[in-house]
Amino acid sequence: MSGLRTNVFAAPAGLAAVVTFLLFAIPARAADPIFPTGSHIGLVPPPGMVMSKKFPGFEDPANDAIMIFATLPAAAYAEMEKSPVPEELKAQGVTVAKRAPIELNVGKGFLVTGNQVTGNKHYRKWLLVAPVGNLTALVSVQVPEKNSTYTDAVIRAALMTLVVRAKVPDSEDLSLLPFTVGNLSGFHIQAIIPGRALLLIDTSKFPKLSVTGGVPEPNLDARFIVTAVPGGPTDATDQAGFARYAFGTIGGIEDVQITMSEPVRVDNQQEFETVAQAKDSITGIDVMVVQWLRFGGGAFLQMVGISRSDLWSSELTRLRALRDSVEPKSD
Repeated sequence: MSGLRTNVFAAPAGLAAVVTFLLFAIPARAADPIFPTGSHIGLVPPPGMVMSKKFPGFEDPANDAIMIFATLPAAAYAEMEKSPVPEELKAQGVTVAKRAPIELNVGKGFLVTGNQVTGNKHYRKWLLVAPVGNLTALVSVQVPEKNSTYTDAVIRAALMTLVVRAKVPDSEDLSLLPFTVGNLSGFHIQAIIPGRALLLIDTSKFPKLSVTGGVPEPNLDARFIVTAVPGGPTDATDQAGFARYAFGTIGGIEDVQITMSEPVRVDNQQEFETVAQAKDSITGIDVMVVQWLRFGGGAFLQMVGISRSDLWSSELTRLRALRDSVEPKSD
């Protein structure tokens, strides 16, 4: 019986060899592309590079190597394609060695390679430019000239994995700001300046909003802008004058008539509220404008709501809900 057990459960030498062959013959699953926080474009970074916390892209601090992502409107590609040396590289003082078309999984683009001297450091540079969806993708790579880890082949292999996503999750976009927004109140994210500002729009009456050059078209019901700014008055007696100055920086309105400007207390926080009638500088329609300034910690939040006058009553309720949900992040 013992011999029978051995024959049944012991794998034949030939079968073991086949299993071993199959294990090594099956290719390892390719690494998934990584999207830097808030970025529409991503790729599989070169081994050794990790996502940067300082800029959209990847870096290897030990090797002084960086890969930076940026996007421009789709129309930018045609302009950049006309120039033998893109203005972005000229401005950086890059000496271009070669420019050539490149075929990516997302379509055609071009790749510029060259060199740059910064102080006493010499770098190799790559700039990938490619039209992706309704954007122009730019990926800039910088590596010390004598570095042997990030070769031209390694960098090109990473660039070939470029992918695009149509939408960045709201949670990612909002994570780039120095404040939180707990309740979007039905508004939608239109634009973000990382570390600085947020633009929300309400298009509930006009769901087919078109956008030209990043500027909202005239069919907006309302918009809400939050900006975090260092500084501000330290004495409460200076807040009124400062509020008038800040209100004057609001763009897109004209024929302004201030109807109210006074300190208010919101959820035990001291703020300064200014309300005005105005006209939209593009369409000439009547609008109402409210500015809330919240001071504290050597900085201030400027929150601005602009609404069509005929919708002011309903929109103001939503704008206040937005205002109440904005909180500075703790350090």
